[in-house]
Amino acid sequence: MNKPIYIIGTGLSHNGSAVLLKDGQICVAIEKERLSRKKHDGGNDTLAIQYCLDTEGIGLKDVSLVVQCENFNIPERSQFKGKRLFSSSETPEIVTISHHLAHAYSAVGTSPFQECHVMVIDGCGSPLDQFLSLHPEQECDISPDVLQQNQMQCEKESFYHFDGQKLQPLFKDFSTMARFGNDSLSLPTTEHSIGGFYASVSKYVFGNMDDVGKLMGLAPYGQTGVYDFEAFEFRSQRLYVKEDWKTHFTNPSSGYDYFKENFDYYANIARWAQEQVEKAVLECFRYRMAEFPHQNVCYSGGVALNAVANAKVLDNAVVENLYIEPAAADNGLALGCAFYGWLEHLGKSKEKAGGSTCFGKKYDRAAIVTAIEEIDLGNHIRKEFDTEEALLEYCAIKLSEGQTLGWFHSGSEFGPRALGRRSILAHPGIGNLKDHINRNIKFREDFRPFAPAVLEERVGDYFEKGRKSPYMILVDKTKPKYRETLQNVTHKDGSARVQTIDASWNPRFAKLVAAFYDLSGIAVVLNTSLNRKGMPMVEAPAEALQLFRESAMDVLVLENIILEKLP
Repeated sequence: MNKPIYIIGTGLSHNGSAVLLKDGQICVAIEKERLSRKKHDGGNDTLAIQYCLDTEGIGLKDVSLVVQCENFNIPERSQFKGKRLFSSSETPEIVTISHHLAHAYSAVGTSPFQECHVMVIDGCGSPLDQFLSLHPEQECDISPDVLQQNQMQCEKESFYHFDGQKLQPLFKDFSTMARFGNDSLSLPTTEHSIGGFYASVSKYVFGNMDDVGKLMGLAPYGQTGVYDFEAFEFRSQRLYVKEDWKTHFTNPSSGYDYFKENFDYYANIARWAQEQVEKAVLECFRYRMAEFPHQNVCYSGGVALNAVANAKVLDNAVVENLYIEPAAADNGLALGCAFYGWLEHLGKSKEKAGGSTCFGKKYDRAAIVTAIEEIDLGNHIRKEFDTEEALLEYCAIKLSEGQTLGWFHSGSEFGPRALGRRSILAHPGIGNLKDHINRNIKFREDFRPFAPAVLEERVGDYFEKGRKSPYMILVDKTKPKYRETLQNVTHKDGSARVQTIDASWNPRFAKLVAAFYDLSGIAVVLNTSLNRKGMPMVEAPAEALQLFRESAMDVLVLENIILEKLP
């Protein structure tokens, strides 16, 4: 039997991660923040890579290749913000690739397509000088206007063709860096990018950069048409951020209390900014597809996490078949590095993607029991089930009674969304549950929405478009007759960021929702990540137990063991 080929992909920017490929398929993947317990943690990659090696039960000597990516640096073999695992060895070989190339390979490697185009849109990719040092052969693909600039420029939009083996750039755009000062709308990112614009407005609205994406959750509370000026313009098919819109916004938030006092003002700004982003993304797709038509398109980069804009691309039929990379932000760079190593560097054939995004370590009963015995949970009962059927029936009853469940099962999800491995679950229609979870379990703002997880075969019953959305990355509209039934997962404007449950790689979660459907007549549950505000998603049993103890969660399900609080 041939020895397996292992490749490590490592992303060392913020939202760092590591991925281990085995013969072209993902066998382990982890975000560094899940291990360090520091949100958006990046830099040194030792912790994440060691997790991958230990989970697979191999050593560095078994690895054939390492591919790395970091935004502004080419990390040294021996050290990067701390000692690296490769410091005492000349093997394996380490290859460095650029930021957008890593985003693009993360999409094609996990996509169902053998041939496609790839769109990458974010806030700030590799600097031009670094990009050309890594890929000098691509200088001919860059506009002379970009090459003639004297200021520092970074990637902001890239469009590629994937022929089944390699990526070829079709269009690349760079932007100068924004002037960073005391201006409430200035950030150290690119001047003319959709991602940079969205981040700056989010900072203005919330007074911090804790979670840029929550601007999308605030937007439905605002009114369309309050502001009638444009944030973007296109010149020669290149996107630019205008400056004059900033003069209209002179009251930045100084914190959550001030934000709440002026809620309508900030909600209207969020609505305007969201609609501006939707129009800009749509125009980028229209320009690229008009010049380079193809039926299959992958989409990655931080802007690809905007589920509302993603749905607009599909609604406007700009793309026939669209695959959006579930880990589209910088946590997905390690995926792209690994797939670049397999496909382009080693010249191997693309392996069929299985659709799953869950590549974490599986914790056995012994590890769970040890974690339970090491924590004081106060007054509670513990049950253990011999059969999956009995476990799921019990959980379905608890959900139907309005109990909140922490759900910990198998290997964790890779990416920002909880999809039924590290989730908090609840009834979608019992009044006040949404506010209770936001206030007493998640400890976060009350406007934040929750997602409906629906049996795939039932999505068309409840939602207007009824699209498959296994990664919770597309928005739909709840049908009017179900808006009360699904009040906890339907947003202010009737929208819902839907997850359709794919039973092929998420079987236990699908069975749980089916059991709830049998009991309640509703094929939907509320699904949100197993964490609280400012806390990375739970990875290990001990973290789940700590959250259970510190929050108002009623029940914690750790594989076949259930812990339930007593009054």
